[in-house]
Amino acid sequence: MFDFVHERKRVVQVVLALIILPFALWGVDSYQNSGDVGVLATVNGTKIGQAEFEDALTQQRRRMQEMAGENFDPALFDRAEIKSSVLEGLVAQHLLSANAKEEGLAVSDEQIAQIIAGVPAFQKDGRFDKQVYEAALRAQGMSPELFEYRVRQDILNRQLTDAYAQNGFAAETTADTLIRLNEQQRVVSVATLGLEAFEKKAVVADAEVQQYYDQNPQQFEVPERAQVDYVVFSADALADKINPSAAEVKRYYDEHLGEFSTQEERQASHILVSVATQAGDAERQAAKQKAEQLLADVKAAPTKFAALAKEHSQDPGSAANGGDLGMFGRGMMVKPFDDAVFSMKVGQISDLVQTDFGYHIIKLTSIKPSKAQSLKDVSALIEQRLRAQQAADQFAELAERFNDTVYEQSDSLKPAAELVGAKVVTGQWLSKGQQPGEQWTAKVLEAVFSEDALKNNRNTAAIEIKPNTLLAAHVTTHQPASVRPYAEVASGIRKLLQHRAAMQAAEEQGKQVVAGLQAGEKEKLVWKTALKLSRSQRSDLDPALLKQVFLADTSKLPAYVGMSDAASGYVIARIDAVKDVESIDPAKRDRYMKQMRQVTGEALLSAYLADAKSGADITMKAFADENPK
Repeated sequence: MFDFVHERKRVVQVVLALIILPFALWGVDSYQNSGDVGVLATVNGTKIGQAEFEDALTQQRRRMQEMAGENFDPALFDRAEIKSSVLEGLVAQHLLSANAKEEGLAVSDEQIAQIIAGVPAFQKDGRFDKQVYEAALRAQGMSPELFEYRVRQDILNRQLTDAYAQNGFAAETTADTLIRLNEQQRVVSVATLGLEAFEKKAVVADAEVQQYYDQNPQQFEVPERAQVDYVVFSADALADKINPSAAEVKRYYDEHLGEFSTQEERQASHILVSVATQAGDAERQAAKQKAEQLLADVKAAPTKFAALAKEHSQDPGSAANGGDLGMFGRGMMVKPFDDAVFSMKVGQISDLVQTDFGYHIIKLTSIKPSKAQSLKDVSALIEQRLRAQQAADQFAELAERFNDTVYEQSDSLKPAAELVGAKVVTGQWLSKGQQPGEQWTAKVLEAVFSEDALKNNRNTAAIEIKPNTLLAAHVTTHQPASVRPYAEVASGIRKLLQHRAAMQAAEEQGKQVVAGLQAGEKEKLVWKTALKLSRSQRSDLDPALLKQVFLADTSKLPAYVGMSDAASGYVIARIDAVKDVESIDPAKRDRYMKQMRQVTGEALLSAYLADAKSGADITMKAFADENPK
């Protein structure tokens, strides 16, 4: 979204300028000063505090959760390397910001307003809407101050980084060489010395099997395990049993009617006589006199408002449209302008309205009244809200009693389950050290394998595994870590050793075959249909073998290469022909050069960042894993 400001070199509408002041008044000092508490890093004396770090960590967690979906593992963010990576990113951002300011780069409030007003997610009917904006930020856990700070820092940093990243270099000769290398074709046939024949001949003595078992006990270890019963108590389960009455739904609708109504919007046109904020009294008086004369002309001929706006308004964004600003809701404009518009009747022309941008003559052209959705249309939504609300209340009432029952009647989960109407699930096996998940979190696993749960046979505590969801477990069977007996694993070891012997024999014979083929000998092999391969195209050929194909000396054809493959045996590739690129398409050369400029630009930026860090005074806190295994 930040490309918006690069695509426009000036403020395109005064209506955008009118929303600058609210943003500027919100300010960013509160976020920038958050570094004074719980300092985790410093960059040339600038502090990065716990609040800023936690916010960055939350945003990164949210991004990864959106990408991973159901596979997301929240325990990942307990790891020290993840936290260090996030903190290093903040250090780089602060360093870039400081260097950008040293270079004299700056971001104006006009740019901030343009960007925010240009984000579709903050718009209603194609125009910026403050209420939509604030609601969208709340959904992301951000305040306007924090968002404005981020936008400003992003633009400032990009001004500096783009100077490197967008100025990479590329030579036509290098691009041509890459094209010829990537698109050279080699005609290849493949034959395989299969493993089956070698495995039939492989003989493994009992002593070899026993020796492997004795020398590799770690491969046959069975981790400590516990079989548990468990019960989950959640607000979601309570919500399934709640059926709000029609009277409750109606009462909620009446009490929250504003939530189900659209905001009143108004359409207005204006004529602006602008005044610079630093203008003197004489200049202001002259502008006011001009505005008063225009007001007299408008009131003398109201039908000529649009024509007068086109001729005299100093708002370049709306003047061409007869001063039309379109539809907007209350709070979208600066207060004097907003108050005037929302106190007028349709067709009315205002007196002079003064703002920080000058003098306005406003004409109200239409009103779009607020409209409430019917109870029928929103009843399902209200029922859902009431279920969630009542379930949360019930959960809050029962959670402490549930936890007390789990603790006080610690030899069984049944009393606690009956208390909340939940079911005890039995027969779940867990391994110590297993990867934590959404239900079996690190804290739950730690509790299951605690001395109190294993030796004293007590229930675990009721542990919160996600908001409004508790889990308690009881160990029914415990198996200490052990090594599987020899008799149980001997056949598997024998197969492994047979496979290894077969692979070794296949490789030895395969190398002999390749050497013979290269010497001109005839070998009885079954060759598959020839393939035309290039470096730039994907193929089913093993990447390691494909690399050998393109490294092979093709001065004499056919040429042969080979390699071991654990699944199939020994694979031999025969190169029958080489086809070089005859001519290079200029459009393709341009694409390659664009990619090369991008790569070299990123390298320049990386080098710049490394140099900047080496010359900076940086301190960073060292993290430790929260749940080490």
